[in-house]
Amino acid sequence: MNTVLVCDDERDIVAALRIYLTAEGYNVLEAYNGQQALETVRQNDVDIVLMDVMMPVMDGIAATAQLREESNIPVIMLTAKSEDIDKVLGLGIGADDYVTKPFNPVELMARIKSQIRRYTRLGGRLDSNSVSIGGICVNNDEKSVTVDGEPVSLTPIEYSILFMLISSPGKVFSSSDIYNRVWDDSAVGAEKTVAVHIRHLREKIEINPADPRYIKVIWGQGYKFEKNA
Repeated sequence: MNTVLVCDDERDIVAALRIYLTAEGYNVLEAYNGQQALETVRQNDVDIVLMDVMMPVMDGIAATAQLREESNIPVIMLTAKSEDIDKVLGLGIGADDYVTKPFNPVELMARIKSQIRRYTRLGGRLDSNSVSIGGICVNNDEKSVTVDGEPVSLTPIEYSILFMLISSPGKVFSSSDIYNRVWDDSAVGAEKTVAVHIRHLREKIEINPADPRYIKVIWGQGYKFEKNA
């Protein structure tokens, strides 16, 4: 049974989510601010976190940023705001997805299942292989990544993007292609979401993220992994 941590200062929302999640067979833990969420993750085996943005004591943005220093478990941001800047901010500090309130329970459950499946498989593929180009080595048996022999810790989303790109070196993937394949979804604003994750991925694998050697942008078309890196 997978465990979901629901963190929101609105107790009615937490109670409603508990009903939905329990009906779907999930174990549910509760927190009402970011600090409680961090303590709960440290003390329990949590598979995914639903994190509200605006909360007292510690908000969801600060909590997610700190959580990312300790764990790669999936985080879905719950926000009452629909402005793009809020969504990008949440994803920029390590969140894997977002849902805007009021949310559709069916859509939220689908996103939770998708994130847990991706986290469990770390890349979404069950075949056994590894790929090495330049100084990057992705071992899909061990779900590990090294850069010049040094291990690199990636979030499940970052791993999925890297494995997809490096498995087809030289092939250009549009932002929509990446979003559809990695998030199992299509959405308005996918370009910004993908761009944020590409930026953070570059920060982890590139010597100079501003002048990337591996992940190249093809203006007006998308991204590719340089085959001759």
